[in-house]
Amino acid sequence: VQLQASGGGLVQAGDSLRLSCAASGRTFSSYTIGWFRQAPGKEREFVAAISGSGGSSYYINSVKGRFTISRDNAKNTVYLQMNSLKPEDTAVYYCAAGPSSVRNTGQREYDYWGQGTQVTVSS
Repeated sequence: VQLQASGGGLVQAGDSLRLSCAASGRTFSSYTIGWFRQAPGKEREFVAAISGSGGSSYYINSVKGRFTISRDNAKNTVYLQMNSLKPEDTAVYYCAAGPSSVRNTGQREYDYWGQGTQVTVSS
C-alpha cells in the first residue's frame, strides 16, 4: 500500500482544514488507517484511526469533538476533518496503514506510511 497525505496549510486559530490520505492498492479496505502528527522538537504522536470498514474510530483526548476521521473505500481515501484548530495542533501530519485495531496507537503497529503534510495554526 502506498499512501499520500495532502491538504495541509497555514490557518488561523479556530479555522478548519481537511486532510486527505490517498492510497494505492486493491486491499485498502482491509487496513486500519491512522493519522499521526509530529510537532517541532516533539515525538510523533497518534491522533486518530479508523477501521477498514469505517465502522470504528478512535481519537486522542485532545482532538475529540474537534477532529473527525472518515474514509471512502471506493476512492481509497481517508479524511481527517479538523475543526476549531488550535496553535498546539501545529505539526506535520502523517497517515499510515496497519492491520491492527483502531485502539493500537503505537507507531510500530503500522506498516505503511505516507509523507507528511504540514499544518500550521497561527494564534
